[in-house]
Amino acid sequence: MAAPRVLGGGRGSALGPGHRAVSTARALADRLTPQELQVVRLAAEGRSSREVAALLFLSRRTVEHHLFKAYPKLGIRSRTKLARLDLD
Repeated sequence: MAAPRVLGGGRGSALGPGHRAVSTARALADRLTPQELQVVRLAAEGRSSREVAALLFLSRRTVEHHLFKAYPKLGIRSRTKLARLDLD
């Protein structure tokens, strides 16, 4: 008897090769607080901490704190990696 097929896994999955990465990024985003998610999405668009702070009426240091707390939850270490995640 064949093993059951896991949806979203690997290149041969029924959902395509990129589906697992996208769903994983979304699952990781679920670990963030609403404020962290808001900050992360704006930073992922390429906005600076100062720009994010102005848009959300926060201090630059608060934005950087939210990013500091969000990076380990997302399994990343930089804004460059952040820009590659699909968090929508």
